[in-house]
Amino acid sequence: MGKLRPGEGEWLGSSHTGRPFPLWSFLLLLGSLLSCGLGSSAQGPGEWTLWGSWTRCSSSCGQGVSVRSRHCIRFPGEEPCWGDSHEYRLCQLPDCPPRAVPFRDLQCALYNGRPVLGTQKTYQWVPFHGAPNQCDLNCLAEGHAFYHSFGRVLDGTPCSPGVEGLCVAGRCLSAGCDGLLGSGTREDQCGRCGGANDSCLFVQRVFRDAGAFAGYWNVTLIPEGARHLRVTHRSRNHLALLGSDGRYVLNGNWAVSPSGTYEAAGTRVVYTRAAAGPEETLHATGPTSQDLLLQVLLQEPNPGVEFEFWLPRERYGPFQEQTQALGWSLRQPQPREVEPQPPEPPAPAAIPPRTPAPAPDPCAPCPDTRGRAHRLLQYCSSDFVFRARVLGRRRQAQETRYEVRVQQVYKNRSPLQTREYVWAPGLCPCPPLTPHHEYLLAARRLVSPDGTQDRLLLPHSGYARPWSPAEDSRVRLAARHCPV
Repeated sequence: MGKLRPGEGEWLGSSHTGRPFPLWSFLLLLGSLLSCGLGSSAQGPGEWTLWGSWTRCSSSCGQGVSVRSRHCIRFPGEEPCWGDSHEYRLCQLPDCPPRAVPFRDLQCALYNGRPVLGTQKTYQWVPFHGAPNQCDLNCLAEGHAFYHSFGRVLDGTPCSPGVEGLCVAGRCLSAGCDGLLGSGTREDQCGRCGGANDSCLFVQRVFRDAGAFAGYWNVTLIPEGARHLRVTHRSRNHLALLGSDGRYVLNGNWAVSPSGTYEAAGTRVVYTRAAAGPEETLHATGPTSQDLLLQVLLQEPNPGVEFEFWLPRERYGPFQEQTQALGWSLRQPQPREVEPQPPEPPAPAAIPPRTPAPAPDPCAPCPDTRGRAHRLLQYCSSDFVFRARVLGRRRQAQETRYEVRVQQVYKNRSPLQTREYVWAPGLCPCPPLTPHHEYLLAARRLVSPDGTQDRLLLPHSGYARPWSPAEDSRVRLAARHCPV
């Protein structure tokens, strides 16, 4: 889009009067001397002039396009400038009146009553949206079964009904968050245009408390400023959302709300409950304009409520203090009781030994995975290689979950957060990670088929070495030998 073709540009030389400009002549002479001294022609691309001013919006109402341009200045023998000579941005004007004629209709109507197709016949033309290129002016002859393309539509024409994007130079382009068409710039999870998710933190937890009484149990506080909220569980229980004014947004006062979109704290909360199963979800883009309280209405023992959201860094400390001060989770007593359920067996690590002698370690020794070949194989086939400090370990089901703090990234195919969970198969993972120690880890990304789980997996007998300066040098060397 707007690229300068080879040979285009402005040449530095004499004016049309034949009298050379002193400065330009000096620059030409200097360039010639340098090129002669180096034994070759001028190298590298030319240089761009400054951007010109933005033009007026292409539309008088609604969305349109504004453009600015620049020129390439280069010496003879230099390559064309790198980059685009034109830049387009979206301009937003007040909405068009309800009866305003659409822009594409106006362009087709310009050919009404004019002979086309090499005959003297005339037609009335209306837009046709079934042609392959939606940025061509494809118009259908009213009362006939054919259409004709009159070339490109004017810049700023909507691509087609129901599709975001405007036509520019014959291409359908969408505006990035910076307002530039075709830039591809997007907001990160923190809401920053073109950011790298470094101004917020990812909160991801599972609420597993199970009470013996039916009623509303507090799950978590969702602080002001939270983004990309996602909550899910699979049970006959119900998620409930309470506003800062003490009123329920959904599923309050023992009444189950229908699936739908609800307004809460300045954002839209999408609540769904599967008709064929017990799964229930909450989604909200945010940011929230005030605190919300997430609860669960228990009707049966809680199998786990998974929740996650992104929070600005400056709000994470107060959020932690609030949740600790409020003593999450707190049960709100209710008059209705359910039949007591047997508690879930505690995790093996929490069972005290019944004999004075320590129990033998049930885990077999891990195989030896040392060596350059193993390091190279694991590094090249992994999605992530990073240095991390193990904060904690938890065994659940047939897996082991490590909570780690990422301190240095060597390789990543998608962004890593400051704190991550790394999952290892089995209750005796190989190699084992010890809390409060630092490791170099090679992990793979594992996404469930339904897209509900996105994990970092540490393969069995994978790459997990205690970090040291020597190991740092070895892993950097391995990176150079991976096939492209």
